[in-house]
Amino acid sequence: MSASELALKDVSSSMSLAQPRLPRWAPALIGVLALAGAGLPAMLLGWGLVPWLLLALLLFLVGLPLWSLGVENSRAAVDRLMTSLVWSAFGLAVVPLVWLLWTVVSKGASVISVEFLTYDMRNIVGPGGGIYHALLGTLLVTLAAAAISVPVGLFAAIYLVEYGKGSKLAKWITFLVDVMTGIPSIVAGLFALAVFVLILGPQARLGFGGSVALSLLMIPIVVRSAEEMLRLVPDDLREASYALGVPKWRTITKVVLPTALGGIITGVTLAVARVIGETAPLLVVAGKTDSVNLNLMHERMTTLPVYIFYSFTQPGIAPAGSGAEAPGIARAWGAALVLIVIVMVLNLLARFVGKIFAPKKG
Repeated sequence: MSASELALKDVSSSMSLAQPRLPRWAPALIGVLALAGAGLPAMLLGWGLVPWLLLALLLFLVGLPLWSLGVENSRAAVDRLMTSLVWSAFGLAVVPLVWLLWTVVSKGASVISVEFLTYDMRNIVGPGGGIYHALLGTLLVTLAAAAISVPVGLFAAIYLVEYGKGSKLAKWITFLVDVMTGIPSIVAGLFALAVFVLILGPQARLGFGGSVALSLLMIPIVVRSAEEMLRLVPDDLREASYALGVPKWRTITKVVLPTALGGIITGVTLAVARVIGETAPLLVVAGKTDSVNLNLMHERMTTLPVYIFYSFTQPGIAPAGSGAEAPGIARAWGAALVLIVIVMVLNLLARFVGKIFAPKKG
């Protein structure tokens, strides 16, 4: 090899762009050392689990960037610090959710049975009974609320996007939708109660009143979600339809709505999942009953949230000398688990439907 080639090799090796990097197992090692380092003061001072984990997290956030600064460079150290902060924030956000799910599952799973899902609470004063009447009430009230909210919210969104751009009426509708988004649920229940009391008298308590109250909470969510989905439809599609001589109403029904259908269905499903767990308005206007009622326009109707509330506040009396808690507590945990499963299924369904109806790309 000639002298010039040797010189070029030395220069290329000295100008290499490769930088030293920490091994892939470095974060795991720092995590173990942080847990061990925080464990010593935790044992000496008698700390609980939470202070120990918080101190270990602090040591990890300090130790990993310092090691990276010594081996790599300042940019890599900052990157590892910010990555650790993001993952730590994610972990702190997930902990309450996992804790909640574990608590509900551990306390409510033992109650779930065929009897619990297919029996109501008529003439039940002790153990036994189920949530059948509350399940049917939840289904009927929520479906009626969706039947009211979806057409109103969808037509309002179509007006805001397709017809009312820049008009004063559209601005007022947008403002009122924003105000309705922040209305407390108890206020919606009181409004529905006032309306039905004026029509039917002071003793008016019926399932349809609960549907009206829930629709007041659903409409702004449907309007906002549908409005955003309609705005995402490219104007080129509308202009191409107009260029072919298609009238505006037909362009909306045949071009715009099918394109945005996946997002609209997803928004509606999430709106249903949002209101299905509301308690306050249904306590006020729908009331409580211990038996099955399939008529929305007659008498009281119990839903799962109301069932859970009354099971906790009126749990009954445990058998004498048994040392067990009141039977209503276990029923409340079981109903809470069923309600969480319903909400989870609705969210999964929204994602699935959104993927099916999403416009094809490529």
